[in-house]
Amino acid sequence: MQDLYWDDYRVAYQVAQSGSLSKAARQLKCNHATVLRHVNRLEQALNIKLFIRHQRGYKLTDAGSILVNEMPSIYAEFNRLENLLGSVEQDINGNLRITTLVEFSSLLNPALLEFRKAYPNLRIQLISTDEIIPLASGAVHVSVRAGQEPQDPDLIARKIMTINMAYYATDEYVQQFGLPQKIEEYNQHNWVMPSVEKHHIPHVKQVLRHLDNERVVYQSNQFLDIESAVKTGIGIGLISEIGAAACSNLHKLQLDDDVTYEANGLWYVYHRDLKHNAKVKTLYQYLLKHLIPEG
Repeated sequence: MQDLYWDDYRVAYQVAQSGSLSKAARQLKCNHATVLRHVNRLEQALNIKLFIRHQRGYKLTDAGSILVNEMPSIYAEFNRLENLLGSVEQDINGNLRITTLVEFSSLLNPALLEFRKAYPNLRIQLISTDEIIPLASGAVHVSVRAGQEPQDPDLIARKIMTINMAYYATDEYVQQFGLPQKIEEYNQHNWVMPSVEKHHIPHVKQVLRHLDNERVVYQSNQFLDIESAVKTGIGIGLISEIGAAACSNLHKLQLDDDVTYEANGLWYVYHRDLKHNAKVKTLYQYLLKHLIPEG
């Protein structure tokens, strides 16, 4: 077997995903001929065809299908190795990839600004998503997550702050409709609630079980949308106390004993392979300093 090159695999994988040389070339920011050269060299080195060429593009052979199925795990191992080697480097520079929920991404920016001022050679890549990106894949260095403490033994979770949520309504809403004083009055009001994928949250589930469907007049899968809708006066909805503190015309709903608020943590989570990484350790200190409200 001839010498094999990682770039050949990487390019061939992009062709397999794209279905054509031209699309792969655009993704890889190189020319058509370069892509073709990598594919041909890999097939020659392996002495096997990965693609069937036809007018509509490149179709996978059985060997090509194996390439597509196996490459993601190989990428993950390369990322893990890169992060592990990088953790030995104590200079704070290069890339730092962070994932967090959409509603927390802007919350991080003041801390990230100060972090960049102190370490100007650092480049931040922020991935805002509701999905939990596996840290073992090496695709990201740090995850800032809300909820209960992660229990995965391969992860290190450090608490940044406690997140208290509560139901609020605006002055205008209260003047027009008042606030419910007991559970039996919940169905007399308009509610702004998370959509179904967040119905497992205790203080969402506890309120929903007392509401008729038509009383939920606004739903969203993002808490930022819910906060905006509540502050606009659409109805009563769930907002973090941090978000509510910035708005002086909100009234907090005192819940019945049958419904309780459950505090969650905001967690700084990273893989144990990065426990000595200077960027990861230092960012945590900046988040502690700039995210925790004073007083």
